[in-house]
Amino acid sequence: MLRRHGEAYLRDYAGHVGRVERRVVGAITACRTATLGGHVEACDDCGATRVAYNSCRNRHCPKCQGPARAKWLADRQGELLPVPYFHVVFTLPAPVAAIAFQNKGVVYSILFKAAVEAMTTLASNPRRLGAEIGGLAVLHTWGQTLTHHPHVHCVVPGGGISPDGTRWTSGRANFFLAVKPLAMLFRRLFLERLKRAFDAGALGFFGDLAHLADTAAFVAHTAAMRRVGWVVYAKRPFGGPEQTLAYLGRYTHRVAIANGRIKALDDDGVAFTWKDYRQNGAVKFMRLKPDEFIRRFLLHALPDGFHRIRHFGFMANGHRAQRLALCRSLLTGQAGPSADKDQNPPAENPDNGIGVEPPPCSECGGVMRFVARVPRGYEPPGSSGPPFWCDTS
Repeated sequence: MLRRHGEAYLRDYAGHVGRVERRVVGAITACRTATLGGHVEACDDCGATRVAYNSCRNRHCPKCQGPARAKWLADRQGELLPVPYFHVVFTLPAPVAAIAFQNKGVVYSILFKAAVEAMTTLASNPRRLGAEIGGLAVLHTWGQTLTHHPHVHCVVPGGGISPDGTRWTSGRANFFLAVKPLAMLFRRLFLERLKRAFDAGALGFFGDLAHLADTAAFVAHTAAMRRVGWVVYAKRPFGGPEQTLAYLGRYTHRVAIANGRIKALDDDGVAFTWKDYRQNGAVKFMRLKPDEFIRRFLLHALPDGFHRIRHFGFMANGHRAQRLALCRSLLTGQAGPSADKDQNPPAENPDNGIGVEPPPCSECGGVMRFVARVPRGYEPPGSSGPPFWCDTS
């Protein structure tokens, strides 16, 4: 889609596309083409050759997330505890999501901080769990139809470290934290942080939201948000580490839409599947004009340097290893994921730019070996484009 219509979209909507979005389009368009260079592979057995072009490795590219996900999951495997894990989702209401879209870096960070603070504060209450919890949070900004729908998925072990650090406090088997007080606390913490950002001049308002630059209008807008319910959803526990790792593999490195959901593509538009959760997840089809599809896809481009996966509590980066060791020692000797198992991802081939082992030879199934580099912009004679395993849609 971007190769076919991306250049025209950037030209037609030049005044509405920023530097980040232009770089995303450029990266995905060039991904696994001669533009990025690559290498030639030859089969050890039959001598057949093929060209493998480099990937763009852009975090918004659907085809480049597999290797990144595999490496990230391998790193996480040894960090999982032998306890049930819970899934909690924090969602911004539409009027606040509109502010978030015009202030992505600032408001998405507030979303993370308010969600984490709400969970850790409530969990530390002796009348609730009474413990220090930890976990990770993943930002998603899309709904099934690619509209802007910012929310954070949190994966949290079902328990935590007691205040004195001498025991592991387990929660109830099918219950983490009460959703209603969690949602109310999340709403309050978020709006307080949003007001501080406004007072500091960190928010910008444009178009339909330009009136919110006025203090009275902003205060009235946020006051109205205090009177509506904010959606916080706690799903049933996954089970143990294996189920949790499988879940993380589906959620952590997602982009707005995967290539597998796109079912038809032509000059008039693109058709893709989506799940209607108002009808029990019924699978439906949607067809959009090329410029509307690209517009929706680019809604979800993140600011440079923004981290969409964050750890918190006893899983925070600064002390994760030490706190996890304490957790395991407190879990009465229960064995967590074995440190003796090979937890490394497949060796990365520095020459193929893809980060995974190349598929076997299509002629005989033999092993493909690096033969020569292909410089950027050069397409070897006889090459028919990207290798057969690369989806170029």
